[in-house]
Amino acid sequence: MHLSTRLAIQALLFALPLILCAQRLVPPIENFRPFQYGAASKNWDISSNAEGEIFIANNSGLLHYDGESWNLNKLPNSTILRSVATQGDKIFTGSYEEFGFWVKGLTGELEYTSLTHLIQDHTFTSEEFWEILPMEDRIAFRSFSTVYYYKDDKITVIELPFFVSDIIEYEGRLLVASSYSGLYELAEDKVVAIDTGSAWENTTITDMAVTPSGLMLGTKLRGCFLLQGEKLVPWNSSVSASLRTHQLNKMITLENGNMIFGTIKNGVYLYDWQKDHYTEINKEAGLQNNTILGLLQFQDQLWVGEDIGVDRIHLDSPLLFYTDTSGALGSVYDVAQYDSTLYLGSNTGVFYFEQDKLNFIEGSQGHVWDLQQVEDELLSGHNMGTFLVSPASFINISKITGGYKMIRIPGRVESFLQGTYTGLAYFEKDENDGWQVKQIQGIDFPVRYLCFEDEFTLWVAHAYKGIYRVKLDKSFSKVLSLQGIDKEELPHQYNVKLYNIKNQIILQSKGNWYKYEPIAGKITEFEQFKPYNGHNLLYQEGEAYWFSQHETGARVTYTNLDTIAMLLDYGPLVRRLVPDAEKMVRKNDSVYLLTLTDGFAELNLEKMISGIGAYSVPEPALSAIRDRNGSLSVRETSWNLSYKSSREIRLHVAAPGTLKADYTYNLQGPSAQEGKVSDGQITLQNLGYGDYRLSVRTLGLANQVSEPLWLSFSISPPWYLSWWGYLLYFMVLLLIIFTVRRYNRFKLDKKHRLLKDRMQREQEKIRALEEKDKLAEEVKIKQKELARTTMNVAKKNKLILELKNLLYMNKGKFDNQQRYRSYMKKLDSAINDDEDWQRFEVNFKELHNDFFELLLSRYPNLTPKDLKLCAYLKMNLSTKEIAPLMGITIRGVEIHRYRLRKKLNLDSQVNISNFLITLK
Repeated sequence: MHLSTRLAIQALLFALPLILCAQRLVPPIENFRPFQYGAASKNWDISSNAEGEIFIANNSGLLHYDGESWNLNKLPNSTILRSVATQGDKIFTGSYEEFGFWVKGLTGELEYTSLTHLIQDHTFTSEEFWEILPMEDRIAFRSFSTVYYYKDDKITVIELPFFVSDIIEYEGRLLVASSYSGLYELAEDKVVAIDTGSAWENTTITDMAVTPSGLMLGTKLRGCFLLQGEKLVPWNSSVSASLRTHQLNKMITLENGNMIFGTIKNGVYLYDWQKDHYTEINKEAGLQNNTILGLLQFQDQLWVGEDIGVDRIHLDSPLLFYTDTSGALGSVYDVAQYDSTLYLGSNTGVFYFEQDKLNFIEGSQGHVWDLQQVEDELLSGHNMGTFLVSPASFINISKITGGYKMIRIPGRVESFLQGTYTGLAYFEKDENDGWQVKQIQGIDFPVRYLCFEDEFTLWVAHAYKGIYRVKLDKSFSKVLSLQGIDKEELPHQYNVKLYNIKNQIILQSKGNWYKYEPIAGKITEFEQFKPYNGHNLLYQEGEAYWFSQHETGARVTYTNLDTIAMLLDYGPLVRRLVPDAEKMVRKNDSVYLLTLTDGFAELNLEKMISGIGAYSVPEPALSAIRDRNGSLSVRETSWNLSYKSSREIRLHVAAPGTLKADYTYNLQGPSAQEGKVSDGQITLQNLGYGDYRLSVRTLGLANQVSEPLWLSFSISPPWYLSWWGYLLYFMVLLLIIFTVRRYNRFKLDKKHRLLKDRMQREQEKIRALEEKDKLAEEVKIKQKELARTTMNVAKKNKLILELKNLLYMNKGKFDNQQRYRSYMKKLDSAINDDEDWQRFEVNFKELHNDFFELLLSRYPNLTPKDLKLCAYLKMNLSTKEIAPLMGITIRGVEIHRYRLRKKLNLDSQVNISNFLITLK
């Protein structure tokens, strides 16, 4: 680090006592920024109805806050709203040359009605309406020059001859303040000046309020005056000088008689009338802006309209905050009350309060982990070691770096063990009341958490490697054993925290709670803390436990693990706790301090408990209900919904007037369900048809619940289960029956036709078979006939040939050769009888109708004798059987066959009979 930089830092640290602010504890402040409420930055006026709904006159229109969500309602001409006031169910607003009222419509949305059309015989002179005053029998609207009365649907105009800055109803009179000419009374539409005995030439009256001491007039630069009788006297109090300096703009009297002053330059002042004491709340303390335009009290809430944004202050909160907006303090890691002085240890050093001023202790710069009163001394565990602390000194007693936490050794009065960056350090008071410190050997990793099991046995946590059970020697000089815990017993070893609660070793790993069982020597789940898995332990004393939760909703829980469980559901508190280093310290019997990233918080437990006992949780109100067809009437508590539109039902409920509410709901009916929501949005999806009852309750601190809001609705059956659906089903059923009957008839007819066709085909087949059989039989008969005829001819020819041969052999015995030749000729003629051939041909053609024509078409050079041979061969007759039929020798048949083969162009390998048989 450069020398110049180091010197600059040292100079800054030396100057810290001069620049740090006072110990100003302020109640919780909730900021609503323009992007959150969805409108312009300037908020001119604020009002509320009896239920606690907030209405704000904004540059963009009328803002409405129901306790859960913001809605912007614009005027028809989109002009700036300057004023707002409620009376009954009407919200009156004033803007540029326009005033009227809003009422909720059927669906819960605000609807506007203008009243300016009721004005007669009067023309606006560029007027804006800056104030609305509800009176017993009328409403007064004020511009800078005129007052307008609205009564019985009529407008009365009272023009005033001076600049009007404020109006108020006091002791039955309507008083009018003029910025430069004093105070007037408006009686029976006439203006009467009040002689207050004061000069107002250079005085601007900004606001008036009724106080326990009478009517108070606030001025821009001269402070406040009280009206006593008819005279105004200056009001001198502890806050008067600040009001004169910072330009008073607004003021209201609280229900308890105390006052709230809003200024132009320095936020608001909470003034206690009895104590003559004030609390200053400005931008430095948490407001968004120092220019205050509007103020409103509802119960214990103070609503502040500012030049930029809207803020809500919890006036009677048990929780107060000290916030360092300069950044010099840094994140606070520990606090301690020592000798009636409050000390803070932060990541920048040690600080203390003296006469409500925060001072830095010289030489303490660096990270402070621990502030602890040991005997009659205050010790600080510091980044650079351990130090003895007093307002005037910061004395080092140990150079072992990083003093996390110091614990007294069991059974010893003046001996302590400290976890450090480099292991464990032993502290002991010597005879001279000084400190003897030594490093314990055998452990060299950072020890942030430690707790004793007995005098020489302790548990320590390594930031990354889990926890260890450590045995020390009797002189506390070295480690005798270092026993780790395996992952089977403790699955998650990273960032394990250790606690000694009622002499039990309690561990927290990844949000889950465990304890060490010394008899069994193992680690088991800690059943008592199981409901608080995911919570960090802030503080424990006796039967009281404080837990914080960051993940599923920022909250702090106070419980005794049995009957008491109170939630401090305030997000800005938990979100400002130092992550993984949150700490709570007891200040006295009922007050606790919590360390924050930018200061500390003070919690009054007694006040919180008494406040819970006196608090009645309000019943939620229905702000809107929608199904898929659109918005429904919120004036009803029962609805009939169609099945289609009820596929998604969205309800918006709110508990106006509460700081932060959760809601539980229980749906009874065919699709019963229950749940909890934190934003007032209840979504019911895909419910079955039938009748339903829905109860919604507001959930408060200590699990308090409100009376239920009961709603009911009926979901019609879907069209397919309605009466006309059943009629349709009946008609479809009839159609199906008709169709089925017709189809069955069609199938039956078709089956009959198929059966008939089948029977016909089978009959035809039978007839064909019979015909075929008959034809086959006829063919067979003809074949037999042909064969018989052929064989008869063959036998005849054979016989003739034998006879011819016999004659030939006895030729010489014939005396007459002429007779011999005659016999031979007759025998030859009998062999070549054409009649035999014709009969054969007729029978053959009946079996083989086109055979000869086919042969002649293919082989036209065939002779009749060739055709005969072909016919005999087709009949598969042998050469021996053919010879007598042709009246030639077997040799002659073979020669003829040879010649026929040539004519048919057949190869010698081809069987001529097979060829002719298969010829087609």
